[in-house]
Amino acid sequence: MSTSISTAFITSYEAKVHEVFQRTGSYLKDAVRVKDGVVGSTAVFQKIGKATATTKARHGTITPMNQTHTAPSCTLADFYAGDWVDKLDEAKTNINERDALASGGAMALGRMVDSQITTVLDTTTQSTITLTVSSIANILATAIQFAEAVWDNDVPNDGQVYAAVTPRYWSQLMLVDQFQRAEYVGSSGQSFTQGPQVGRGRWKDWMGIKWKMQTGLPGAGTATAKCFIWHKMAIGYAVAQSAGNVAGNEAVAADITWHGDRASHFVNHFMSGQACLIDDTGVIEGNLDDTAAIATS
Repeated sequence: MSTSISTAFITSYEAKVHEVFQRTGSYLKDAVRVKDGVVGSTAVFQKIGKATATTKARHGTITPMNQTHTAPSCTLADFYAGDWVDKLDEAKTNINERDALASGGAMALGRMVDSQITTVLDTTTQSTITLTVSSIANILATAIQFAEAVWDNDVPNDGQVYAAVTPRYWSQLMLVDQFQRAEYVGSSGQSFTQGPQVGRGRWKDWMGIKWKMQTGLPGAGTATAKCFIWHKMAIGYAVAQSAGNVAGNEAVAADITWHGDRASHFVNHFMSGQACLIDDTGVIEGNLDDTAAIATS
């Protein structure tokens, strides 16, 4: 096979990589504030503090609000996901190796994005809510307390508040009528109907918050598991402009190089990105024993 044939292969392959990354990649990237096309190694997110209204005497001077301005920043990190494809192995397999590598590489990068976001969520200094799962009544009570904590911080109830919970805690929540029955949630908020969709998976609307089961949360499956509620504008994710690959300056790039000495292509995926905490008051952490048995009453 002529090595020049890889040009057409790369173009087609990259289109597949971007499709897969958007469709089955990160669950959480679209639930945070995203800054695309960053040039350089550092991204800055502007933050303006809370304002306070005042009175004034007739003809008096208005007191300026003096809102504080800060600029949280994050340093981008580079990630790669590559593998070898032996030319003769391609002739001996009945699977589509290109699709398999596109899915594997793109989803690996997607999981890394989610890992970066959850790592930053875990840096919040807000008071931690203990999620008790010993009974259905306690599950409901502490879930409500979990949601209440974010509203207590004056986080706006504007449809941009999200919650990521462990698979076991999701199972515990499904025991609660108020969480899983349409009589309480409404059919449009059920994850299996026309509920809001972000990224790959569907989110369930409950108490003004979009809830989702998420694997890979800190401590999942242990006695010190963590779940999070956050406002979209409280967390930022910066993505660098890619290195000018053949498909254009997309966030996720692919490179396929023929190595004659190995009679193989090396298929590589790469991106540069990082998450950062913009507003600590917009993130609430909930702790629970993820090893506890599912409540029966």
